[in-house]
Amino acid sequence: MNNPEATMKKTLILIILLASIVQLETNAQLKHDMSSNYTSYKGLVMCGYQGWFRAPGDGSGSEWGHYGRDGKFDKDHNTVDFWPDVSGYKKVYETEFIGHDGKPAKVFSSLDQSTTDLHFSWMKEYGIDGVFMQRFFRVARDNNPEKSADIILSNALDASIKYGRAISVMYDLSGLNPEGEDCSAVIEDWKYLVDEMKVTSRGEDQNYLFHNGKPLVVIWGLGFTTRPYDIRKIGVNRLIDFLKNDPVYGGCSVMLGTPTYFRTLNNDTRPDPYLHELIRSADIVLPWMVQRFTPLLHHERDRYRDHVMEDIAWCREQGVDYVPIVYAGFSWQNLSLTRPGFVRASAYGAIPRHGGRFYWDLIHAAITAGAEMLYVAMFDEIDEGTAIIPVLDNPPESEDYHFVDNDGMPGDHYLWLTGKAGQVLRREIPNTPDIPQRK
Repeated sequence: MNNPEATMKKTLILIILLASIVQLETNAQLKHDMSSNYTSYKGLVMCGYQGWFRAPGDGSGSEWGHYGRDGKFDKDHNTVDFWPDVSGYKKVYETEFIGHDGKPAKVFSSLDQSTTDLHFSWMKEYGIDGVFMQRFFRVARDNNPEKSADIILSNALDASIKYGRAISVMYDLSGLNPEGEDCSAVIEDWKYLVDEMKVTSRGEDQNYLFHNGKPLVVIWGLGFTTRPYDIRKIGVNRLIDFLKNDPVYGGCSVMLGTPTYFRTLNNDTRPDPYLHELIRSADIVLPWMVQRFTPLLHHERDRYRDHVMEDIAWCREQGVDYVPIVYAGFSWQNLSLTRPGFVRASAYGAIPRHGGRFYWDLIHAAITAGAEMLYVAMFDEIDEGTAIIPVLDNPPESEDYHFVDNDGMPGDHYLWLTGKAGQVLRREIPNTPDIPQRK
């Protein structure tokens, strides 16, 4: 006599075995090492890493990059608001600006291996979990294997192992031409990174960031009113499907970089519900919030907290995770003054740092709202005044040029606060509204 219960158990066991076999076959075809020291973004504080600063003589073959306009770096072409403290750098480059000691002021190049090594050593020293390496569309489009962006990414991959820091690739769609271009170049570039640079196959001790047990890849720049491309027409859905389901290069988790008001589809976001469809096909949402909140308005900490809380609730309903952005401040006066077409900023330090008070307000509010992970914008972006790397409190100064100081704080103040943010996030120390004090 048949036992229905026994038959059901046998059928269930068979289904599980078949699913396991299919999963094993899929993993066998994938080119990723399916293990990492960082298996989830949750519990981590990660920073955006531009790596776009260049100097004459650094080997890039270019002139000044992201320090100044048109390859020049002087009072008429300057595009940075903060001056980096280069006292710890092995290689530095003289400029036309004069420091308070009467000597030419110096800066770093992102291309130098020693620069990347120093930055990752700081991450370890201050307890910062890692970085998302920005990879712009023009880089994905360029098939030159000697391009400087590849050198910097390679240096970062090595440093991530040396210092035990997490690392992930973030594709920024800036530069995509809506006339005749789609996301196909990103697909081909990801194949190149997996095949040639081994970004996800660096052995048992690799530190490529995984999420939900899969390598995490970011697509940034979807839904913004300021972007010229239509997200319905550039093949983003095909790119997401490729990253998640391709039998060789897929098997990835995907994070989408969106505007602040992605949930309500207004203000900085195009009113196209297709963005929500894309979000539901991804794993994490990362809204860009820089310039959307400021300490110059009353109750901004509460407004930010409530905004993040509502975003988290919405994302939970959609079945995706959520990471809020925190930032130290914002300033791009020199950039706006020397670039035609830029809207002029209202002042240097337009979103002031207040010695870290604003930064900590955002950190405290995000974690209070229920954030399980944080994204810091940015690690090294001195040209938009968001950088957490050490900057001078007494930068070069004259009647012809001006830079923002560090509010009298130590150069490493924001590195230290970022490490404290990680401790709060992991509940190693209390989440207090008062900014931590160094002893």
